[in-house]
Amino acid sequence: MPEICTISKVLGTDMNIVWLNGEIRPAEQAALSPLDRGVTLGDGLFETLRIKNSVAQNFCWHYQRLCDGGQVLSIPVPDQDKILQAMQEFLAHAGFQHGSARLTVTRGIAPRGLLPPEHCQPTVFITGAAGGFRQQPVRVCVSQLVRRDEMSPLSRIKSLSCLPGIIARQEAAQCGADDALLLNMQGRIAESTISNIVVQAGVRLITPPVSEGVLPGIARRALLEAGLVKEQPVTYEDILTAEGVFLINSLSLRVVTHLNEKSIQHHSAIYEKLREILDK
Repeated sequence: MPEICTISKVLGTDMNIVWLNGEIRPAEQAALSPLDRGVTLGDGLFETLRIKNSVAQNFCWHYQRLCDGGQVLSIPVPDQDKILQAMQEFLAHAGFQHGSARLTVTRGIAPRGLLPPEHCQPTVFITGAAGGFRQQPVRVCVSQLVRRDEMSPLSRIKSLSCLPGIIARQEAAQCGADDALLLNMQGRIAESTISNIVVQAGVRLITPPVSEGVLPGIARRALLEAGLVKEQPVTYEDILTAEGVFLINSLSLRVVTHLNEKSIQHHSAIYEKLREILDK
């Protein structure tokens, strides 16, 4: 028998319960095999959903993106109804009404080697944490170590392989910043380590298109579908001359106050418009 590592140890979570492969378990009793490719190779996908009033927000959009990632990696994603039922079971036991839930799908246990087996049994688990929609000012830098590859299919999926973001986030901390902006291979702004970016350019709000190496974020989609934001490539100079720079994801709306120590202005009216849509 291989040694089994508990999810609470692997993920460093303090949640009381975990939904794992169809069962609700105390976190300290939930376990992943060290032979799981999600552990050994980061071979898997995840989605982080906002929970409000015990309901997973924008579930269908998250599930669609999960399936898109499954197609890229050739990982079979469970049916939507099964995932939704799992989420509801988790939330019924989680003990919080507002917060976040992370859905993780790995390729599962497999022999050594990069080439996946022809058939696999995915590992599926859900963890979560209580909390509210975060709104805060942030200082950012531009990463000199990491770039987004707009030609890579991995730029469009939520892969478990987060090392580029980790490196850039460490770089930001060393610079005294809260986050790092990532350039693409053409030197244009793509996103931050955990958020899409929205820039106020005059009377327009713009965000880089997915073709710039941008993750198709859920909050980003909400703003695009509301007609508040338009897609347009963003340069470093656009940030410096912007009338507002905002970092958005499903869990937060952050106002950029400084870029590489340079002060960035913003207008509260625009912030409120963004918050109205994102913090429904």
